[in-house]
Amino acid sequence: MRALTWQGKRDVRVETVPDPVIKAPTDVIVRVTSTGVCGSDLHLYEVLGPYLDPGDILGHEPMGIVEEVGSEVTALSAGDRVVVPFNVSCGDCYMCDRGLHSQCETTQVKERGTGASLFGYTKLYGQVPGGQAELLRVPFGNTLPIKVPDGPPDDRFVFLSDVLPTAWQAVEYAGIPPGGTVTVLGLGPIGAMAARIALHRGASLVVGVDLVPERLSRAHADGVKAFDLRRYGKDIGDAIRDLTDGRGTDAVIDAVGMEAHGAPLAKAAQWGVGLLPDAVAE
Repeated sequence: MRALTWQGKRDVRVETVPDPVIKAPTDVIVRVTSTGVCGSDLHLYEVLGPYLDPGDILGHEPMGIVEEVGSEVTALSAGDRVVVPFNVSCGDCYMCDRGLHSQCETTQVKERGTGASLFGYTKLYGQVPGGQAELLRVPFGNTLPIKVPDGPPDDRFVFLSDVLPTAWQAVEYAGIPPGGTVTVLGLGPIGAMAARIALHRGASLVVGVDLVPERLSRAHADGVKAFDLRRYGKDIGDAIRDLTDGRGTDAVIDAVGMEAHGAPLAKAAQWGVGLLPDAVAE
């Protein structure tokens, strides 16, 4: 099969690699039809190279069609359409039973002191081959893949793999009170979805901060009060406090991403957009 492989710092290539095979009776093989490229992949491109080997297959936001199932898989059959979550979690351990799938005790990489294994994400997280490939071996076929209906295009479902859960959890962690207010720093895919989710969950005001015109226009169309950082600069905090009777918003979500260190928008978090620092969710 063809797959996107890491070959060295700032060197990724599409190469021909062996097809994955069933290794455990609960494995499934998925033919990937769509996969996202995450901001987290930039860390692999740059700083996490010491934890990668040449040939490692990248990618952790895939969906596709089940090609083959292991002998103990009962929840899926060949031909089923599935989304594959980023976390490799069993669904049955102590942590998974409590909804803490990123700390799955079955796949925790204890020797590295990290959490559950992740698809396509270095030795720190299990060195599991990723989903930017034609085929993907997915363990825990009865509990991990999410079955979705045939018919609608992939972009109706592929965000369930990582982007939408990340944005939803940001809103959850932010602890916006009922009918409360929130500022979202960064209106890329995560920030834009977090803003929409906050509105969906009843926030009375969602403020979005960015400096890309297309992002600002999209957020405005979604009902977000959009602020252009190019206009306000270090006065962005005062502008948001003016909008909220001097209080600032109840919560702040930093959706800029670690890969944007030093960028103007990343600095907005330092300039003060709210009065509740405990409510920041990254």
